[in-house]
Amino acid sequence: MPQIKHVVLLKIRRDVTPELLAEVMAELGELRRVIPGILDFSWGANNSQEGLHQGFTHGFVMTFADLAAVSAYMPHPEHERVKGRIVPLLEGGLAGALIVDWEVA
Repeated sequence: MPQIKHVVLLKIRRDVTPELLAEVMAELGELRRVIPGILDFSWGANNSQEGLHQGFTHGFVMTFADLAAVSAYMPHPEHERVKGRIVPLLEGGLAGALIVDWEVA
């Protein structure tokens, strides 16, 4: 089965400190140790020079072993817990996120 890329773009509120954001992203990255099927995780601040960011300031990418791993991740209590820490950091709550997934060819 093909791997899945899970790409999330975030509009982080301006009043969120870099330290708080790094703490929450570290918790998100630690989900690899708790939820089977997460192969890798990376995150960072937007630094595109194209000017097409539409207000998205940060993003993260996860690679899942397969679609079954994504299906296990979504309702997992630890995912929900970390999601509960991320959403308040976003401009407009969930409206401050854009999420796309695709199969790795």
